Parts: sequence; C-alpha cells; structure tokens
Amino acid sequence: MDRPTLVIRDATEDDVPGIIAIRNQGIEDRYATLDTEPYTVAEGRAWFEAHDARHPILVAVDPETGAMAGWASLNVFNPRPGYRLVAELSVYVERAARARGVGSQLLEALLERARALGYHKVVLTAMAHNTAGRALYARFGFREVGIFKEQGLVDGRWVDTVIMEKIL
Repeated sequence: MDRPTLVIRDATEDDVPGIIAIRNQGIEDRYATLDTEPYTVAEGRAWFEAHDARHPILVAVDPETGAMAGWASLNVFNPRPGYRLVAELSVYVERAARARGVGSQLLEALLERARALGYHKVVLTAMAHNTAGRALYARFGFREVGIFKEQGLVDGRWVDTVIMEKIL
C-alpha cells in the first residue's frame, strides 16, 4: 500500500470548502452517510462553527501540495449531561486517496485527541455495506454492538447501519 506522508492538523474555517467537497463525495458514492443531498459551503460553515475545542475537526493535508486527503471529527453524541464523556466520530477520505492509509492516520490522531480530551468512549454509525470502513474501525479496536435494520431510505432502497463503539 502506498501510504502518503500527511500532516494531520486542526481544521480552520479556510478548510471548510475542502471538507464539504469530500463530504459530498461520500454522499454521491452512497458509502458513508444517509445524507442524500450535497451540502453547501454555507451549511458547512454552520457545521464547522458548531464544533468547539471538545469536538475538534482534523484534516489530513499533503505537505507538498496542500491538497486535503480527508478529514475527521468528534461530534456531540447526545446533549444530555450523562453522555458528556461519549463522542461520536466521523471520518471521510477523498475519493482518490481511499485505501492508502489516510483513514488510519486520521483515526489514530482523532482517537489520541479523544483520549487527551478525557472521553471514555467513542461511537460511530457505519453503513452496513461499507465493509472497508467497518474493517478500518475494527483494526482500531471498535466492536460492532448492533445493527439498525432498514434505518434509512436512500435511492428508494432501505439501508442498514451498524453501530460500533470503542472504550478508550
């Protein structure tokens, strides 16, 4: 596998167009989300502004070209106080950079950040047919804890999602 050398850093507002472009690829490819309509940069800016120091967004950038290869974020799992030590995560990789170790580098950095922030647990929801994503998470110690059957309707078809967790 050709593993690129990347810089993993905190996202800035200037990264929002790149983040949204990669997120929209995930929507178009129907592999990473139940979203069906592309996001606008304005919607991306609102999403970015809703994140805080406890819910970072990281980007993977090629240090030579500055091109973004992917991004990852810790998100609020549930706003109730009892869930404050549980985060939900997202990882998206640019189409041309998939299967090259970008997701692993992002996930490693994001889990390190989650530990530093004092999280006890990280959870995620994966599309059941996203075998590459599920395998990535399993390599990092996530375990499948359930399947939501027919969780969403995408392109006229019911889609199952898999719930995964990792105790930090």
